[in-house]
Formats: sequence, structure tokens, C-alpha cells
Amino acid sequence: MAQQDLYKVLGVDKKATQDEIKKAYRKLARQYHPDTNPGDTSTEARFKEISAAHDVLGDPEKRKEYDRRGPSPFAGGNPFGGGAGGPGGAAGGFDTGSFSDILSNLFSGGQSDPARPGRGRAGGGAGGPRPERGRDLEASVNLSFEQAVEGTQVSLTVPTTAMCATCHGTGAKPGTSPRVCPRCQGRGVEQQGQGLFSISQPCSQCGGSGAIIEDPCATCQGSGAVRTMKTYKVNIPAGVREGSRVRLTGKGEPGRNGGATGDLFVITHVDASPVFKRKGDNLEVDVPLSIPEALRGAEIEVPTLNGRKRLRVKPGTKPGTVQRLRGEGPPKLSDRKSRGDIHYRFLLDVPQSLTREQQAAVDQLSKVMSEDPRAKLFKGAATNGGGPKGEKSDSSADPGKAA
Repeated sequence: MAQQDLYKVLGVDKKATQDEIKKAYRKLARQYHPDTNPGDTSTEARFKEISAAHDVLGDPEKRKEYDRRGPSPFAGGNPFGGGAGGPGGAAGGFDTGSFSDILSNLFSGGQSDPARPGRGRAGGGAGGPRPERGRDLEASVNLSFEQAVEGTQVSLTVPTTAMCATCHGTGAKPGTSPRVCPRCQGRGVEQQGQGLFSISQPCSQCGGSGAIIEDPCATCQGSGAVRTMKTYKVNIPAGVREGSRVRLTGKGEPGRNGGATGDLFVITHVDASPVFKRKGDNLEVDVPLSIPEALRGAEIEVPTLNGRKRLRVKPGTKPGTVQRLRGEGPPKLSDRKSRGDIHYRFLLDVPQSLTREQQAAVDQLSKVMSEDPRAKLFKGAATNGGGPKGEKSDSSADPGKAA
């Protein structure tokens, strides 16, 4: 059966960049993934076609060889001649890739990456198990509002794993060593031919570790690691907020088989301030004004993160008016050299009760300010089709004429 053009399988041009090929593969793989289409054998076959095409075109060296030879008019699934398991197939110079590794590559963000051990194709090479990156860890810290704004250093104790000191991480009893798994030859996976493709799965004898431990270490029970507690001094940068994540590279769990160590993510929880409210990079403060201050204007003091400052309130300031002090807010995490602002929202402080003197003053004020503040409201209603001025509402109608 003639082989399909791998570029057409992925729907890309022959001049497509490696990044364009990867994007096309990820889009199609999500669309035809078996988990997305349970029980649909046609989409599973399509998924395998897409994955095999990406296995070749996603590798610059294989792609170069494929471009040189072109699709074989007699080949099956292998673009370099021969069907899976046949001459020149998976047992030959090129492997069309494993189903499990396709899934791993799809959901870990792309193809094999030599800079990220354990994140590429299965099999770290015949004769040894592949490296595995250690798990990332998460821990939480509680901070006061002031600590979050100014930055601080906290002590944090985290449960994690460490290399077993008895067996030095081998998992085998001192004086003995693990032996290479005879079934998978240390690759940690078994390959089975299915049609045009080679499907990989964890080795049934070693469980995917690539090694057999006949006499396990009594301290770690053969795992090569022990549970422990580690304490770190964590520098919390100024300007963190509720839910910020501070990353400590290489402070997670250790990797296996020479894999990279994971990271530790510290999540911040910040106590509320009785004065300041966090709004993005800025702060908000509610500032009460007395009625005379709102009417005639005033110069008032307002709180800042570093003390007090004076603001000029304009005459006739309405409730809800906001004034801003630039650069007086917390440091910005995106730009440590700049700071946010503080927004002051003015509120009207209306007393719940009045003294006789205050009542007299209000009465006098109402006499000199006799203009009806709702006149414009009724004028607007009349303009929009309301009744004539002076028309009584239903509630003031003669009760004797009510239905």
C-alpha cells in the first residue's frame, strides 16, 4: 500500500517550520485523541497516523531524511520503507514512535526535548532506564498585609523525599546492585506490533523501572528514596498578593535515574487590611467627608503606605468621587522598579442623629438652599412623555372615587 504524504497528514506545507508542525500536530491530536472519542476506532486510526507523521516530521534529522527520499510508493506505515515490524520498520533504523509516548508528548507540551530529561520519547537508550524528573511540590505561607507589600523572608518546612543514605538511591541492599531487566533490556517499556504501528507499554516484569532489584534495601524498601522534612528560608518579593506563586527552582522532589529535580511553589495567603483594599496593582481607600467638607471643599489628610499625605477636596465633591496618588501603591511584580497607585474614594459621612444645635443649623441651611434638587428629574420625565406638571399620582387620588 502506498504511503501517505506525511505533510498532508498533518495539513502543513513542506516549507512549514518545526513550530508550525508541532502546533498542527497538537491541534489534530487533541481532536482525534481516543479519550475524546471513546469507542470510535476510525478516530483512533487517524490519531495513530497523525502521531506517526509527527514522529518523523517533528524530528529535524528524520524530516531531512524523509524529504530526501520522499514517500515510498510501496511502503506501509513506515516512511522509510517496510511495514511495522518488517524490514526497515520499527526494528530497522527508524521507530514510528510509541502510543504511550505520543500521549506523554501531547500533554506535556510537545515533542522530545533533550533539555528536559524524562519528558521525551520512551527509552533512555538501550541498557538503562530513562531519567524521570522529580515531582513539583506546593506549600502555603500566611503573610500580613504589610509583609506582602514590603516583602519578607519566611521559614518554611516541607515534607519531601530524599535519596536513601543506606543504598545511595539504588534501592538494592548494600553490597548488591540492581540488574538490567532481561525483558525490556533496561528500556522500561515493551513494544508490540499492531498493524502499521509499534505500540509501547510499561514493561510487565520491571513495572517500567528498567531494573530488577532481587534484594531490596531494608531502609527504603527498594524505592531508593525516604520521606523527610526540609526547611527553607524563602524570600517573598515585595508586592505579592493573595494566591501569588513564588517558585523555588530545584527545591522539589529529586528525580530518578539522573532526572532533574522538581521545583517548589510557595503560594501566598495575605491577611486583609482594615484600610487598604487590593485591586490589581493598585490600592483603594474609602475616605469619609463631612457635609461641610463636601459642600465647600477642604484640605484633608489621607493614609498612605508610608504615613500620611494631604489631598485637596474640591467644593461640591459628590459621593463616589475618586482621587489618585500616583506611585504610592505597592511594588509591581511585573516591574519591580515601578509601583501602583492609591485610589481614594470619597464617601459622605451622614450622622444618624442631630443635636438641637445641628438641627437648627440644618434648618437654616435648608432655607437658604431652597432649590428642589429633584426638579430636573421631573422635567426629564415630562420631556420623555410623562404627565403635565402638577399632575397628582394615583396615591393622592380621592379615595371616594377609587374602584
